[in-house]
Amino acid sequence: MRVFDRLVIGLNNLSVKGRRARAARAQVMVLLPACLQAADCKQDVAGDVANCRRCGRCKIGPLLDLCDRLGVAADIVKGGRAAVQLARQENIKALVAVACEKELRSGIIACLPKPVIAVVNKRPNGPCNETDVAIEEVGEAIKRLTKAPG
Repeated sequence: MRVFDRLVIGLNNLSVKGRRARAARAQVMVLLPACLQAADCKQDVAGDVANCRRCGRCKIGPLLDLCDRLGVAADIVKGGRAAVQLARQENIKALVAVACEKELRSGIIACLPKPVIAVVNKRPNGPCNETDVAIEEVGEAIKRLTKAPG
């Protein structure tokens, strides 16, 4: 199934890039999985991103800094349903989503026709536990979706 998920993600990302989908910065949201957080962190960042102390022990702080710098909204979710609820907000016109292949595939389909650039996370500690992501890849996806380069 992972191969199929990667195929769907790849085709989706090509389609979004090919359509040259763009949105104003205020209309772009970055969805991050709670599993990026350090396992022993006591901050409830999925409840409110402002709770992140940006201590550098995980990628959430640097990703929130990136979103602040590029002027886009960011939210941290504990699952696919929560992500889809946020993505379906009327004021959100485009998304960058970070997650595992299964969550990305189902999220892309649930969010149609909104453009979603999907970034697969890395799982050095197994699924749903202190995952990782290439910050540069997220930044490139944000810049691709926003009208003005940043």
